[in-house]
Amino acid sequence: MAIDLNILIGGAAGQGVHAISLPLAKALVRHGCQVLVRQDYQSRIRGGHLFNVIRVADSPLLSSREGVDLLVALNQETVTLHQGELAKGGILIYDATHVKEVPSGVRALALSHDALLPGTQAGEIAVNAGASGAILGLLQVPVAGLVKLLADTFADKGAEVVEWNRQAASRGHELGGAEPLAVNLAGIAAPPEPGLLISGHEALALGALTAGLKFICGYPMTPWTSLFNAVSQRAAEWQVVVEQAEDEIAAINMAIGASYAGARALTGTSGGGFCLMTEALGLAAMTETPLVIVVSMRPGPSTGLPTRTDQGDLQFVLHAGQGDFPRAVLAPGTPAQGYGLMAKAFNLADRYQLPVFLLTDQYFGDSQLTHTAKEFPEVAVERALSLETTTPYERYALTPDGISPRRLPGLGPGLVVADSDEHTPDGHLTEDLTVRVQMQEKRLRKLKGLVQELGGLTTAGAEGAPLTLACWGSSLGPVHEAVTRLNREGTPARMVHLSELWPFPREVVAGALAPARKLVLVEGNATGQLNRLLRQETGLQADHLVLRYDGLPFTPEYILGELKGSV
Repeated sequence: MAIDLNILIGGAAGQGVHAISLPLAKALVRHGCQVLVRQDYQSRIRGGHLFNVIRVADSPLLSSREGVDLLVALNQETVTLHQGELAKGGILIYDATHVKEVPSGVRALALSHDALLPGTQAGEIAVNAGASGAILGLLQVPVAGLVKLLADTFADKGAEVVEWNRQAASRGHELGGAEPLAVNLAGIAAPPEPGLLISGHEALALGALTAGLKFICGYPMTPWTSLFNAVSQRAAEWQVVVEQAEDEIAAINMAIGASYAGARALTGTSGGGFCLMTEALGLAAMTETPLVIVVSMRPGPSTGLPTRTDQGDLQFVLHAGQGDFPRAVLAPGTPAQGYGLMAKAFNLADRYQLPVFLLTDQYFGDSQLTHTAKEFPEVAVERALSLETTTPYERYALTPDGISPRRLPGLGPGLVVADSDEHTPDGHLTEDLTVRVQMQEKRLRKLKGLVQELGGLTTAGAEGAPLTLACWGSSLGPVHEAVTRLNREGTPARMVHLSELWPFPREVVAGALAPARKLVLVEGNATGQLNRLLRQETGLQADHLVLRYDGLPFTPEYILGELKGSV
């Protein structure tokens, strides 16, 4: 029998939801399980309601799902909000200090400081570590792995705190072991290759570092901040300069300056932060300075829902900045794919001397899933940059492919001149309208080569199926699972996922969608932005749209529910 369990851990911000979730998830991965962790939190420092959902299975996972098998409630609000999601036969584990009303007819396990660590001043440590241990006991997983993780995590807090965690986890494991679930994980063996629990933004950070990132600059803004932090935490080891700017205008201009000087530079933002970057985006385009920009989308307009997920900025990024200029837009669907695309973004930016965007969102950035090392592609660093100039040197020389020789300023006898105004091939400002036409056509010629390097599609399901579900970015996992379920239930279906969106690979996409007799576009926005792009570039358009714009990520159940009556 296949194993597929959902564990929801909820409470108020500051109560320790992450203190339970993260060590528990890692312990399950080390045990040999496939794990996916989804975070749901409000825009508050303390208080409010937040929860993490840990999906545990014995086969690979790409998506979260609906329903709850184990509900861990650190406060009464969690019980009130989520008791209706608890599956028949599910179990409620709760903090008896804060939860006073338990629904009737539900299996429940009460935990408290006094029951777990009597006579100590451990506070919330008791229930947090105790709940993690209790879950492993219910699932018949040894507690030793969790105890080691807690010891490593809290080593800098002192021996007393480590011992409190050990005792609480062990006592919780005893309590949970006395009430085992019918479905357990005892039969899962550790895999030959260790699993890696990694989030989308952690993978992007590692991809950037492997690709030679040397400068990152940004202003904190959810959900981009988790990527900024992931790089910052590793900056000393990788010798990366990190600068928290006063605003997004400063951030993108600093990144342009660093790139002009020869460093691989990254900046990023979310929501309205990218609005502030658009003028400088044009500067990067006109000076033909390589630049990688992460736009981590969230629901708008304005401040919108700062901590929720969305795919509403595709058209904005495609058209941001005045005038026509080339750019590339990528949107990964899994951490491993994001790792490779980040490296590709830097190589494309250097080779074609233009801005490259990576579109992410809160669901992609914060969700963690199990990968193995072999799922991450090899990364090649291709700088397309010569250090020394020669004389005479034309920074913007007219070339058949639009790519001019890029050299570093200050090295060699040639003078590197750059200008945000229209300019001559040697970089000096010009009002010659003939030169203007030549330079604009030169820049746009880059698109011919760039589009040949794009077209990455991920497909799954029944080849030649009459029903095709197309999607992009973070929707890959939910759509993949929805297609798998459709095929299993007797409806032939296929998925086509786009991760390389601009320049639009029209021939590759049109070919992939040609067999479809019914085309469904799945998008996390209100207007079907990929559908509009698809129609613009290929003449094809969806027969049906599955849209979500309430700030929550897609699930297979949501997609299948929206398809009822139409397929």
